[in-house]
Amino acid sequence: MPDFEEYDEARDEFTWDLPTSYNPAVDFLRKHDDPDRVALEQAYPDGRRDQYTFRELDQLSDRLAAGLAGLGVEAGDRVGVVVPQKPQNPVTHLANWKLGAVSVPLTVLFGTDALRYRLDDAGVTVAVIDPAVRDDIDAVRDDCSALEHIVEIETDAPTDDVHAFEDVLAVPEDAAIDTYDSTPATDTAILYTSGSTGPPKGVRHSHALWLGRAAAAYNFFDHGLGPDATVWTPADWAWGAALGGTLFATWHHGGTVVGYPASGFDADEAFDLLSEFGVTRSFMPATALRMLMDIEVPTATYDLDIETLAVGGESLTPEIVDWVVDTLDSVTINEFYGQTELNLVVATNSNWFDTQPGSMGKPLPGYDLTILDPDAADRGVAEPLSTGELGEIALRPHDRSVFFDEYWHMPEKTAAKEVEGWFVTGDLARQDDDGYVWFKSRKDDVIITSGYRVGPMEVESAILEHPAVIQAGVIGVPDDTRGEIIKAYVEPAEDAPAHGTLRSEIKSVVREHLAEYEYPREIEFADTLPQTTSGKIRRKELQEWDADSGPS
Repeated sequence: MPDFEEYDEARDEFTWDLPTSYNPAVDFLRKHDDPDRVALEQAYPDGRRDQYTFRELDQLSDRLAAGLAGLGVEAGDRVGVVVPQKPQNPVTHLANWKLGAVSVPLTVLFGTDALRYRLDDAGVTVAVIDPAVRDDIDAVRDDCSALEHIVEIETDAPTDDVHAFEDVLAVPEDAAIDTYDSTPATDTAILYTSGSTGPPKGVRHSHALWLGRAAAAYNFFDHGLGPDATVWTPADWAWGAALGGTLFATWHHGGTVVGYPASGFDADEAFDLLSEFGVTRSFMPATALRMLMDIEVPTATYDLDIETLAVGGESLTPEIVDWVVDTLDSVTINEFYGQTELNLVVATNSNWFDTQPGSMGKPLPGYDLTILDPDAADRGVAEPLSTGELGEIALRPHDRSVFFDEYWHMPEKTAAKEVEGWFVTGDLARQDDDGYVWFKSRKDDVIITSGYRVGPMEVESAILEHPAVIQAGVIGVPDDTRGEIIKAYVEPAEDAPAHGTLRSEIKSVVREHLAEYEYPREIEFADTLPQTTSGKIRRKELQEWDADSGPS
């Protein structure tokens, strides 16, 4: 992607100019000047360390492609990838695309219901899995009619029903296959939405997805994804922003990725990784950053090379920005916004314009953004609102192929996503006179109390200002007088004051930061809050808690 000095210049002159022939496996592995440069620094919790060059990943994925073909995988078949941050994860995706197969990324955090639904819905024929999910896969296998083969990594004891990954790799030297002749329009993956507002939807994408993510990442990582970059994220590689916007975007631009299959996020462990591998860029969810804030003066303990932190998936609150500025010398922090369906399309890119704390930023080159009347959009009519008015974010790509192709087997929902050429997001925001976008809430999550529209994320951000709060989720509950009142579920820190005291302090904090009507009139405490696999609060489950009179 070319560099542009000014934001307006970038918007005016950038074009997608996608190639007529394109296979991401070739793009990520074979185009670099030095194929023997390290592409993957692999670390494990037990202290093991491995390195893989671009050439070695190319050879491994060639062998796996031949092995999968031996199991009957053909172009268009769906292959599930249920592997954490381990080399077998990207190697499987790359092998799929060399065959023309379609990847279905799934997290090892899923339980049986989530795995059963996705594997069956996508019609997965082969699933490459981690030992951590073997029991769950065994439990759902018979319910997935298309699932013919299970390939388990790191096993020395294959059975009649399960192939060892290493055995599938052990193909004869003359079994190599020709890389599938694909284009940006060739099917690449079915990514599942998090299910924060309903049943997960399978989002079918073409190979152009990875080019769109790479362009976005180039911007929100401050144009720093070249061969000198070392990039790590604690986010699961099953999540689109981590897989496409971090892992594969880095390889597209020629940088090195750090992989680490952690069972959970630990702040000291994260700083160790950042220091040991000289990480220069990191996609770090806001929840992870809040946990990093617990480490006092990390620069006195860790030798850090980090230059840019990219944040997405949840609100970047002002105290996080202040901590990064005050604690991590010369590190920029950029927030980005996107959807599983619509790529990563908005960013607080500090190279082009000043960051406005609390703002999502401005649309990236290659996309148009407008704010539509949400009621009109629901009727299939695109009515842009005036500057400053609250409405629904709608986006239009300059090249249609960088957005999703369809919701898998959901034609009505696919059609409803596009309104007169604009793709609606279900997210409410305002755009100011300078073009900055200010997120309010999900459209379906809006709380209307005493006639006021309140976005739960805004209240959650205010609650998180209290130092004794680890996480917060806000919903609206029925009230005879006000229509709805605001209710918060809060995960307190271990050293938090008594619940009664904390309730009063939280209400005071919210009143201080927001309008009088926006404070939570009810607050309940829980040891943990329900989250999607991408770290978003599952407000639907909080509503179920409320219906059942508290967390189960």
